[in-house]
Amino acid sequence: FLSPPAPHASSWDAAYERELQTFQDIGDTGEIWFGEESMVRIIRWLEKHKVPLDSSVLDIGTGNGVLLVELAKSGYMNLTGIDYSPSAIQLSEKVREKEGMSNIKLKVEDFLAPSAELSGFDLCIDKGTFDAVSLDPSDAVGKRKLYVGSLRRVLKPEGFFLITSCNWTKEELLNEFREGFEILEELPTPKFCFGGRIGNSVTALVFQRK
Repeated sequence: FLSPPAPHASSWDAAYERELQTFQDIGDTGEIWFGEESMVRIIRWLEKHKVPLDSSVLDIGTGNGVLLVELAKSGYMNLTGIDYSPSAIQLSEKVREKEGMSNIKLKVEDFLAPSAELSGFDLCIDKGTFDAVSLDPSDAVGKRKLYVGSLRRVLKPEGFFLITSCNWTKEELLNEFREGFEILEELPTPKFCFGGRIGNSVTALVFQRK
C-alpha cells in the first residue's frame, strides 16, 4: 500500500490538485492510499455481517471517493463522503460522475469540527484520516481527542466504526477509542517480516459505539 502524504493541509491539497488535473487529462482516479485489498476487506465485513444496504454510511476523509463507488456497486444506497480538501471533493465528484453514481453525497467538511447535519450515521469508515490527524505537528493529542468526540457525535449508538491504520497498533487504537467505543473484531491484514520478527503493516479494527 502507499503511505499518505505528510498531513499538512497544503500538501494534501496539492496532492489532490495534481490528481484532479490527472483525472481531467486522462480519466485516472489517482492513487488509492490503502490499496484495493483494504476496500475489499471493508466490503467483505459488511456482507458477512449482513449490514443492510440502506444503512447510512460516512466515509471520513473520502479522498478520491473510490471506496464509496465500490460500496455503491455493492448495493449500498445511503452514502456520504467528506474531506476538508475542496480539491479532494472535486476529484471525488468527477469520479462519481464518471461512474454514474448519483446516490453518493459529497461535502467539504472538517471532521474535527463537523457541521450539525453530519449526524445519525449507522456506519463510519476511516482509512488513513485518523493517521493524518495523529501526525499533525500542531497539537496532535488534542486533535485526536477532537476526532473521537466528533465520532461519538456523528455515529448512532450501536453504530459501527471501521478504521484502517498504518501508524497505530491494535492496542494503541483500543486506548485511543476507549471512551464510548468497544472493539468487535480485528480484521486480517497483510503481515510483513523484518529482522526475523513478524508484524502487521496495517491494522484494521471494527468498533461499536456504546
